[in-house]
Amino acid sequence: MKTRQALHEELRKRILGLPGVAERLNAGIHEDAFFVGRIMFMHIHGFGHCDIRLSKDTQERVLAEGKAHRHRWAPEAGYVTFVVRDENDLHPAMELIKNSYDYFSRKRAVPVTVDATGT
Repeated sequence: MKTRQALHEELRKRILGLPGVAERLNAGIHEDAFFVGRIMFMHIHGFGHCDIRLSKDTQERVLAEGKAHRHRWAPEAGYVTFVVRDENDLHPAMELIKNSYDYFSRKRAVPVTVDATGT
């Protein structure tokens, strides 16, 4: 069984393996904050306490399915909480994190529209 520190490091490694993700330590009140572009899509408090920001629809579905807990301070921003307690929690945590990452990667991408004249 991995220690809480080892689980934390494994989780960080997996998150940082997502393309374009940057980590900022102590960003605001967050110990480990993860960004795609300028958007913080999740952060970790202590070892394994993940606050993950989702689209409102996904947040509602995840909470209804019991896959995460309601965020204590910022549920209106789409945040949910998931705590990684052992190795079995890494996969479901990454499913939520990847969902957040995918949503905010798309959200920050601004499509360029060019008409038939090339302008």
